[in-house]
Amino acid sequence: MKLVDEIIAFQSEIQQLRRDIHAHPELCYEEQRTSDLVAAKLSEWGIPVIRGLGITGVVGVIRQGDSARAIGLRADMDALPMQEVNSFAHASRHAGKMHACGHDGHTAMLLAAAKHLATRRQFNGTVYLVFQPAEEGGGGAKRMIEDGLFEQCPMDAIYGMHNWPGLPVGSFGVRPGPMMASSNEFHCVIKGKGSHAAQPHRGIDPVMVAVQIAQTWQTIITREKNPLDTAVLSITQIHAGTTTNVVPDEAHMVGTVRTFTTGALDLIERRMGEMAAHTAAAFGAHVDFSFRRNYPPLINHEQETAFAAEAMRAVVGHDNVDTSTEATMGAEDFAYFLQAKPGAYVFIGNGDGAHRAEGHGLGPCQLHNASYDFNDQLLPIGASFWVRLVEMALPA
Repeated sequence: MKLVDEIIAFQSEIQQLRRDIHAHPELCYEEQRTSDLVAAKLSEWGIPVIRGLGITGVVGVIRQGDSARAIGLRADMDALPMQEVNSFAHASRHAGKMHACGHDGHTAMLLAAAKHLATRRQFNGTVYLVFQPAEEGGGGAKRMIEDGLFEQCPMDAIYGMHNWPGLPVGSFGVRPGPMMASSNEFHCVIKGKGSHAAQPHRGIDPVMVAVQIAQTWQTIITREKNPLDTAVLSITQIHAGTTTNVVPDEAHMVGTVRTFTTGALDLIERRMGEMAAHTAAAFGAHVDFSFRRNYPPLINHEQETAFAAEAMRAVVGHDNVDTSTEATMGAEDFAYFLQAKPGAYVFIGNGDGAHRAEGHGLGPCQLHNASYDFNDQLLPIGASFWVRLVEMALPA
């Protein structure tokens, strides 16, 4: 690997920052301590700071030379509302909050790159360091855009990076086109007519209607959607009744739909509503169906993806860059940035979890797992990638 020597030299400082952030997790739009820390470090290194975009967002601005070209680099800062089971020294100090997705590491890698870029300035143009709040369900990217991110920070392209457990340390993965799926949720209330369970003929059983709707919905995936257009429809909750001998008045179903294309999403949303209404009507019941689109699919731009891959190869070598990495049905609000600007979102290998020292939980080191911890070996690798990307995009 060809890592930046200066970044290796201050790796311990960045590791301390990462572990400090991990120990003090903050949920979406509550990242006040984290954004204060980020802003303080950027200012310490002589980097002008813009605050308030997306409520708690922070943007550092490094200008060098006379080129009008500009590039954006994004890291997310928020944690998850879950209880950490690790007991090592930097485990979460706040009950019910945890950096279980590695946003602490993403922030630290971008800070490391920021320090080097501000010191060496071996580029010609402008670098916008976008520290984003509220990725975990809060739509922080969309909020930053609405607050004027791209007006205040006019950039030619924007790039994001996420650690990926299971991908070896020292490797990267990316692909052009769909990289991550859209995230959507549905709520369905079936209104029947309660009765004694021994006299079901005197009522309209919403539980049986819910079962029929659940079965019917799956035919949208298997018989109506183009099988080459990937989609997932998962019912994750069904609630009805309070006792064994009463047919309830209502049944509730909720879940998620994930797609890579808007066309598939349009079809699924429309047919779910139609099937629910018609099935309920066939049984004499009524249904209230709602569908909410959260994050759009994340679509990497072809030219920027190829460019990011070249920067990866400059750091870890050709054999450690997979440009056809498997897409995931997980979602990411970086998708909003890619709807507004050219760019790419890449995965950096977080390893298999062997990096965790004593005190880690018994679960796997997977994203959104109570035993997760970011691999600090990634810090100089990810930061070196950011630096090479800038120097290649904005040659001096």
